[in-house]
Amino acid sequence: MLLTTCQNNSVDTPAANCAAPPAPFVVRHPAWAANASIYEVNIRQYTPEGTLRAFEAHLPRLDSMGVGILWLMPITPIGQEKRKGSLGSYYSVRDYRAANPEMGTLEDLRHLVAAAHQRGMHVILDWVANHTSWDSELARQHPDWFTRDSLGRFQPPVADWQDVIDLDYTKPELRRYMTESMAYWVREANVDGFRCDVAGLMPTDFWNDTRAALTQIKPVFMLAEWDELHDPPFLKPGEFDPNSHLLEKAFDATYALRLRYLLDSIALRQQPTSAIDTYLAAERAKYPAGVYLMNFTSSHDINSWSGTEYERLGLDALPQAVLAAMLPGIPMVYSGQEAALKKRLDFFEKDPIQWNGYPLQDFYTKLLLLKKRNSALANGDPCAEFEALAVSGSPRVYGFVRRRQQQAVLTVVNFDRQPRTLTLRGLGPGTYRELFSGQVQRLGSGSKVVLPAHGYHVYERLPDPG
Repeated sequence: MLLTTCQNNSVDTPAANCAAPPAPFVVRHPAWAANASIYEVNIRQYTPEGTLRAFEAHLPRLDSMGVGILWLMPITPIGQEKRKGSLGSYYSVRDYRAANPEMGTLEDLRHLVAAAHQRGMHVILDWVANHTSWDSELARQHPDWFTRDSLGRFQPPVADWQDVIDLDYTKPELRRYMTESMAYWVREANVDGFRCDVAGLMPTDFWNDTRAALTQIKPVFMLAEWDELHDPPFLKPGEFDPNSHLLEKAFDATYALRLRYLLDSIALRQQPTSAIDTYLAAERAKYPAGVYLMNFTSSHDINSWSGTEYERLGLDALPQAVLAAMLPGIPMVYSGQEAALKKRLDFFEKDPIQWNGYPLQDFYTKLLLLKKRNSALANGDPCAEFEALAVSGSPRVYGFVRRRQQQAVLTVVNFDRQPRTLTLRGLGPGTYRELFSGQVQRLGSGSKVVLPAHGYHVYERLPDPG
């Protein structure tokens, strides 16, 4: 199956004829995001201190690992009323224009952002615009900006979220305040954008207007916690307009949640790897190629509530990490994955990551640096090609090649419980270097590749001699 990522959505149009994305997909991605990967930073658990300053010491390591965008989980003060646990949830915001003193100060954030910028890295803040804590500044000063239940009381947006109350985006004053609050952090701390919590629960036109306002200050990167290919279980009928795309004018990227659940089901042997092709075809039918979808195997939510990748994916944890990095989309790594973290981090208490010498640092470094340097893997490139290869040997294996002019990267993974010798079909001849072993070999249609049980190979095509 050949899927060019040409912006006209055709699967059989040569990539050389690619064009600009069709209206209304008009987001202009910042140039620095083109080959970037995202790294989610859980400040509370990252170090024993749990502060911005303590985390800053890790910047050289993350830079050398190939990280381009640092996503900081919320750094705003946390509410006390109806708090969960002793420390509360990051996502229970008490004050939108202050730093959480447990993590540091505004000056500490400025220092961190400046240090990241010196290394060519960028920083986005986690932003919780949909709800606040019960004792928030907004609840005290503007109680009319909140939705109410049938008895006129504040209410959580979702039944299980009892530590927060729902904001009412029919209020123009609230919209202005929230946009101005986001602009405050761009101006005062020079952050480079936002990851926006449950973005689909707020009106799309609010996000469109906010993106336009932030772009007047500087180019920003906007990531939505949402996936228009997958409705979250708490969504009420009519709560999100499926014809109003968050990615048209507001966001650079959303979560690839449907892909994440699909890959989980493949690890559980509930679906064959051919389902990946069906998913990718649906993704291309929904979106033009300039859209970024974020691929991942873990996150703060998944780790704490669904389990570590080793609980969920077992021996497929690393081959799935390879897929997350190499499939079309922008990859994300969560705090502690390079430590092979096999623990669910406590969400509401202090629970520092045990780094254990970073046993998977080299693994992620190889993947993210390849992503960074190879144009075939660029995010949202309208002139790139993706081709799923016919790989004989087992229904539990999957192989694909991504191309951009003379650049190419071949990826093969084996989810089977035994080694497999794979015969590649339809691969153009070339010389390739395997990413993890460094072995150089000629590959083409009919070539055989030996994969261990739950194994993976990534091959980067080398320039032809002469």
